[in-house]
Amino acid sequence: MSFAKKFEDTFRYLLPAPFTIAVILTLITMVLALLFGDFQQSNGNTKIVALFQAWESGLWNVPLLVFAVQMMLILVLGHALALSPPVSRLINLIISLCKTPALAAFWVTLFTLLTAFFNWGLGLIFGAILARKTGEKFARENKPLNYALIGAAGYSGLMVWHGGISGSAPIKVVEKGHLQSLAEGVNRTAQLNLPEFIPFEDTIFSTMNLTSALILLFILPLLMAWLGQSINSKSSLPVVLSAYSDDFDQPHPGAERLDYSRLFSLFFALLVLGYSLYIPFSQTSFSFSFISPNYLNLLLFGLALLLHKNFHSFLKAIDQAIGGAAGILIQFPLYFGIMGIMKSSGLITDISTFFASYANETTFPILTFMSAGLVNIFVPSGGGQWSIQGPIIVEATRELGIDLPKSIMAMAYGDQLTNMLQPFWALPLLGITGLKARDILPYTLVLLLAGSLIFIAILLIF
Repeated sequence: MSFAKKFEDTFRYLLPAPFTIAVILTLITMVLALLFGDFQQSNGNTKIVALFQAWESGLWNVPLLVFAVQMMLILVLGHALALSPPVSRLINLIISLCKTPALAAFWVTLFTLLTAFFNWGLGLIFGAILARKTGEKFARENKPLNYALIGAAGYSGLMVWHGGISGSAPIKVVEKGHLQSLAEGVNRTAQLNLPEFIPFEDTIFSTMNLTSALILLFILPLLMAWLGQSINSKSSLPVVLSAYSDDFDQPHPGAERLDYSRLFSLFFALLVLGYSLYIPFSQTSFSFSFISPNYLNLLLFGLALLLHKNFHSFLKAIDQAIGGAAGILIQFPLYFGIMGIMKSSGLITDISTFFASYANETTFPILTFMSAGLVNIFVPSGGGQWSIQGPIIVEATRELGIDLPKSIMAMAYGDQLTNMLQPFWALPLLGITGLKARDILPYTLVLLLAGSLIFIAILLIF
């Protein structure tokens, strides 16, 4: 038995389902909070009661539940968009390039990374469907393929998303006054010498980040192609997805014609897209602050309506897509509970402060990168992580005189990297491909190791 096979079997044996992992992480966080946390107790409550109050407040935190719905919509609308005929044709065109296992791993990784740089939700679903259809192609042709490796390739976009246009931290710091509001919670004297906002030119479109993106686009597909060439097995598709089709050409009586009307759906889609295009140009001075989860969902909604033939086709795609969001619906509150415990007990502040206390101008970005990767295992939400770690990063960079945009991107790199270890965001991909988290983990860990070397080198060089 090869080392790779032993490695894969070991992880299959050791890892339970993602929901079980979330429960285990909840229990671990509770124990750590009781041992090392400092809860603000009131009304004579015991520490345990304060712990569960913090957990419950996190579970049902209204802004975070709104965020959960936004993320579900990004996934569902992105999935529906990927099921549209034009995108399906694009996916089929890419699949035609996948003539060997090595080429399949290369192209799936490359196109998943490119898509995720623009939008993480679309990249995740696009990569998942691309992986699925690649597996189906090799199964039909009775060719050998490591399907788990292709599934990992379809998930690779989650390792680059926070350094892309939809990255949570870079989007937030574009907003005027956001940095001052963060510093207000940590720096009790004043928000000294903080910029009003940090433009994309200093974060996403900085020389450092563009260099990092180009290296990742070059190295990761080649790495996956090498694995695809050296590790082959019979293609195995664990589930069969229902074929997607519609009865557009069939006659429909009465008002039902509106459901199947191309002109009506096209008219409404153009209204939605017209307004979404108006929003960035309505600003007095152009910035990227208009990009938000709500804006992305509006744009995805309009594009999905435009690329589907009619409302019936669109809703049928939504029915097929919504199952991929079921895990998010039930698991997100558990992670919000973990976030509530870690925030109320001061654990996240302790983690970040510990790294910052031993840092200098050279080591702080590296330590920020490492601490962000650690926190992401417990709180797999870029926006939530930034709201908690952001104040520490802002204050530490001010005190140490360190470049703030670079530190923000260091946090983004650490957050996105350990998505290859934390299987939460893989839920939609697992639902589409029929794989399990333990199937893809041996290969996402290879991506994690390669990404670690690349990100650390980038942070040291720049």
